[in-house]
Amino acid sequence: MMGLATDGGLLLPEFLPKVDLNTVNGWEALSFQQLASRIFNLFITDIPADQLDSLINRSYETFAHPEITPLVKKGDIFILELFHGPTFAFKDVALQFLGNIFEHILEKTGGMMNIVGATSGDTGSAAIYGVRGKDRINIFILHPHKRVSPIQELQMTTVTDPNVFNLAIKGTFDDGQGIVKSIFNDIPFKDKFHLGAVNSINWARILAQVVYYVYAWLKIKTETGKESIDFSVPTGNFGDIFAGYIAKNLLPQGSIRKLILATNENNLLTRFVNKGDYSVSKVVATSSPSMDIQMASNFERYLYYLYGCDPERTKRDFEQFSQNGRLNFDENLLHTIQADFASKSVSEEETLATIRQFHQEHNYLLDPHTAVGVNAAQKCCSENIPVVCLATAHPAKFGDAVLKAIGKAPDLPSGLQGLEDMESRCEVLDPDVKTIQNFIARHALL
Repeated sequence: MMGLATDGGLLLPEFLPKVDLNTVNGWEALSFQQLASRIFNLFITDIPADQLDSLINRSYETFAHPEITPLVKKGDIFILELFHGPTFAFKDVALQFLGNIFEHILEKTGGMMNIVGATSGDTGSAAIYGVRGKDRINIFILHPHKRVSPIQELQMTTVTDPNVFNLAIKGTFDDGQGIVKSIFNDIPFKDKFHLGAVNSINWARILAQVVYYVYAWLKIKTETGKESIDFSVPTGNFGDIFAGYIAKNLLPQGSIRKLILATNENNLLTRFVNKGDYSVSKVVATSSPSMDIQMASNFERYLYYLYGCDPERTKRDFEQFSQNGRLNFDENLLHTIQADFASKSVSEEETLATIRQFHQEHNYLLDPHTAVGVNAAQKCCSENIPVVCLATAHPAKFGDAVLKAIGKAPDLPSGLQGLEDMESRCEVLDPDVKTIQNFIARHALL
């Protein structure tokens, strides 16, 4: 419920559970919802199993595909389609559940919550759709003004429920995320206004995303007989791929061989994996805006495990990083990093060429984020290991990029049609902590 810990760090479980081959035997026959229940119950101890099952089932009723996250094979690559939720992005998998679990807990406690989050595109609309109209919850979402796709912006601003507040800040996603972290680190303000988080700094989001990694591994194990696979994950904030890291540690050793970390031209994380250089540079605007990030919010979680679960060392390094914007990792640590991850930074030209080539070869449209993942997979995967690319958004959300790539705009699914004709509501504000705090204070539930 609290999102960020009171000392400014991120929350993690006391320990990470592991399952063996005997435990997973029979999981292949489970539905996505049943598998989610098995995995959640390894971590969640304070919600009875029957109530948890009810929350899970309600969360995935809103998905258009019966498998929730279906796996399709295109050539040598498996595509894990994560865009069948109400906002056509992978964030729905976690945020539909998170909205329901917030409501469940608030009903039991009689409390109120004011959710504050920053988005680079998809988190905002998925979070808004997860809690719109819910009792006891107001939501304040910051997005970078005119730095998200037109459809992403409309998906947020056309939700005019009285508990929804869209704030466009004159800056980048990193500015917005920095403001949110500063607000959560103001403990008296956080406590007074009952703040909660929906960004991937919220552990429940990471947990919900673990499910589809296990689901895909089970499907491929059944289909191919191979028990070791790679995943290619387009990421800028290290949240989705960190869920993959948790899944890698949960499953029997070797089940997930390598996590391929795919970045666009904002290549902070690729430099980290390939060179041990984690240093901030200027944010570059690309056709995959959800990855236009230079400070990965979930990175400190991985760093904690990289350092052998040493919180003091993690804290010390993040204090250093906040001062000089750089961390460097020695050869020993780099060897550990590269045992888990491979990485490639994909240029704009390569992204559009991948959309074009994949469409020509397979008659299948990739959104630009997924194209980054496919391109990285083609470069980094092993010939003998099945590779799953996470399709993180429906291509219609990024029609301009698709139009550039194939000369034709994608068809809009019914849920994305007519948004430009709907009433919208949004406040454009300076990227200033006090300005945002004052707005929240005026509109918060108390």
